[in-house]
Amino acid sequence: MGQRDTREGAAPQPDTAAPGRRLWEFVLAVLRGQAQVDFLPHALTGAIFAVALFAAGWQYGVYGLLGTAVGTATARLLGVARDRITAGLEGFNACLVAVGFAVFLGADHLSTALLALAGSAVVTVVTGAAARVLATWDLPTFTLPYCLMASSMTIAAPGFERIWHNGEGLAALTHPAGGPTTLSWTDLWHAFFADFAQIFFMPQWYVGLIFLVGIFVASRRAGVMACVGSVVGIFTAWALGAPAAEVAEGTMGYNAVLVAMALCGVFLVADAWSLGYAVVAAAAATGLSSAMAALFAPSGGHTFTWPFVLVSLVFLVAAPAFPRLRRPDAAAPTDSADGAEGAATQVAAAA
Repeated sequence: MGQRDTREGAAPQPDTAAPGRRLWEFVLAVLRGQAQVDFLPHALTGAIFAVALFAAGWQYGVYGLLGTAVGTATARLLGVARDRITAGLEGFNACLVAVGFAVFLGADHLSTALLALAGSAVVTVVTGAAARVLATWDLPTFTLPYCLMASSMTIAAPGFERIWHNGEGLAALTHPAGGPTTLSWTDLWHAFFADFAQIFFMPQWYVGLIFLVGIFVASRRAGVMACVGSVVGIFTAWALGAPAAEVAEGTMGYNAVLVAMALCGVFLVADAWSLGYAVVAAAAATGLSSAMAALFAPSGGHTFTWPFVLVSLVFLVAAPAFPRLRRPDAAAPTDSADGAEGAATQVAAAA
């Protein structure tokens, strides 16, 4: 992690490349933006992620690509440093915002499409604000900008008839967990793959499988850590007595996937110490998922990736107190076969 947000003091450079080359560079930046949801500055992985979203529903694939494109283009128009744009750092929050709006507001409505495009542009500004604040402590933004936008949307939307098409609002009183807690073999392997898909709000196990393939294409290490996070999330949820249906849908484990990837190999050097640290953090994020769900339920909000953001920030703030945990040196984004070796750059510059 090591770099501060490159917006500060960075003057936009004139682009003298040929139009065809500029278009190709933009396409690559958009694809990397989708891959950056999982810390991977890798265009091929972004393309595989797009395939996964289309497999869940063609509307979600379109929303994901358009949202990422709008966020990337907005950053470019506002003069954000070119290396951030090229690495996809200005696209991943916009991707999640657009897909999230499609899922919660209904992908088939014109109002949803217009809000998703507007939200994908506005989240670029929110990213800049969050990055400036967190740069004081040399911390990344993770998906905090997206969480702020998405939470605001789910809480506010039922108050507007022209954008809310789902009948009653999402607000509900919290209640104790109910239902069977014993996980069948089918529950286990569905949960394992659904954990990857739920990062993009998708519950289908086969969509999660495609996402996992995309992660391994970029980096074997990142793929292994994603699997570790999924297993930790499933085990923790089962040990605490979470309903089997929620575990199987992946709603209890996707934050653990992101935490494990972030704290072992991206923001901390991958070794035995950071692995143990990441496992503890992933378990904590799983427990916090239930707390965040209870916190947001009365207002109609959703947990989104709040547990990942909060747990990862706490564990990164604490990391300097433990000499055995080391920060990686900054490295350039890459589309090599093991591209996550440079993934520290992706979020290091305020992902």
